[in-house]
Amino acid sequence: MTDDAGPAAPLTGGEPCAPWVNMNVSIILGHPRPDSLNHALAAAAAAAARTAGHTVRLHDLQAEGFDPVLPPGEERRDAALPPDVALHCRELGEADGIVVVHPNWWGMPPAILAGWVDRVLRPEVAYRFLEGDAGEGVPQGLLRARAALVVNTSNTVAEREERVFGDPLERIWRDCVFGLCGVPTVVRRSYRVVATSTAAERERWIADLGGLVRELFPPEQ
Repeated sequence: MTDDAGPAAPLTGGEPCAPWVNMNVSIILGHPRPDSLNHALAAAAAAAARTAGHTVRLHDLQAEGFDPVLPPGEERRDAALPPDVALHCRELGEADGIVVVHPNWWGMPPAILAGWVDRVLRPEVAYRFLEGDAGEGVPQGLLRARAALVVNTSNTVAEREERVFGDPLERIWRDCVFGLCGVPTVVRRSYRVVATSTAAERERWIADLGGLVRELFPPEQ
């Protein structure tokens, strides 16, 4: 299990968004502790996006008490949704940019964030199957966001992550989630090793993320 991921690197995984007058940037945070590095990173991402003139919608799933359990029947396309899930669906559908912040736990997002994916990336919100497709084919992505940034923290060194585990979070977010839902640019940044990091290292990571957000979601020029 890895807890809280690498050093600054050039932007990869696509191109920055062209400058917009104003973007809707949705930030989703999945970490149980308010004093965590993840919370500081999410706050830095929000501050950088606001400084660039964008509208930020930040959701701390743990603080909001988001229920990650998909109840029977809610998976149906026409299901009635509780207000909090409906809000998340609407905001995600309106997002021009998406930022997800979470620790690497067992090569997966925390359960609260995995449940958010289950309940919010719904049919007719994030994807749809084309006419005649009973669900066995490749869906059409519906998200209008032009870029998604996934920010992870980890206690596993990069070489071991790649050699032993194959970096499953890369496949989850790039190929299985955002790529499938129509987001053309997916960038992932990992900061590590958190358990042995110094205050100066954490400050550098926070600054690095702020710069990455400004690069990926540039201000009006």
